[in-house]
Amino acid sequence: MNLEDLRAAQTRERATDGLQELRDSFYGDVAAYIADLKEQREAAASAADDPFGDPEVQELTDKIETAEQVAEAIYERRMGKLVKQASLAAAGMPDDVEGLTEEERALYGDLVERIEANKSHVLDVISGDAEPSSTDLDDAASEPLGDTADETPTDPAPEPSGEDSSAAAAMGGGLDDADEEPTPEPDAAEDAPESDQVPADPEPPEAAADDLERVTGDDAADDEQDAADSEDDVSRTKVRVTDDVGEIFGVDERPYTLEAEDVVTLPEENAKPLVEKDAAEKLD
Repeated sequence: MNLEDLRAAQTRERATDGLQELRDSFYGDVAAYIADLKEQREAAASAADDPFGDPEVQELTDKIETAEQVAEAIYERRMGKLVKQASLAAAGMPDDVEGLTEEERALYGDLVERIEANKSHVLDVISGDAEPSSTDLDDAASEPLGDTADETPTDPAPEPSGEDSSAAAAMGGGLDDADEEPTPEPDAAEDAPESDQVPADPEPPEAAADDLERVTGDDAADDEQDAADSEDDVSRTKVRVTDDVGEIFGVDERPYTLEAEDVVTLPEENAKPLVEKDAAEKLD
């Protein structure tokens, strides 16, 4: 056995879906090989002036670590295949477990027996011939919790001593003051200087009142529109819209949304086509 043999076994195990045939003493041979490398390293370290920096000691250490890693990788890959074969055998299907080592053969037989026993138990539970397995955790969860309310001490609150009472009284919080009604504090707003007082909300200005009137559709809106019209040089005509026209853009570069029964003052150039099409009628 040497490192090249281990690497070749690892390559074959990776290349096949089944278990490659290994001799019964495979893992024992690996152990003997690693033990021999350790003896060589110990001898080389004893003969070297600097065991930690000696090249031969370092080379042997690398071989030992590599051999251990390769052997572990071979075992783990074979265990996955071994469990699969054991489940097939427990299900009554043909299996192929030729070439097992001595250690693997013992594990394989134990796995098959355990899988078969577990399968039989589960089938009995399903058919009602056996009780499901219970765990200690389930038993513990089913036990009632102890009544710990009576075990909790409920010490009464200590009464204040005379010394504490006098100290509280000195700080304005004595026991004698508990029954007295608290003196109402003066209104901060009344005592505050005039510069700090917040003035009441003023009445809405006339401009705001006019805005409200325009929202509610009062006649004042028409008056304001007429006043605004007088400020420009565009000739205007007051009309009542008789049909839903929608939005138009006036020659005064203003948008107008016209709906039936609206009374609005429009530039004359915009009002004239509407009147001609019976979409509006002049009020002037």
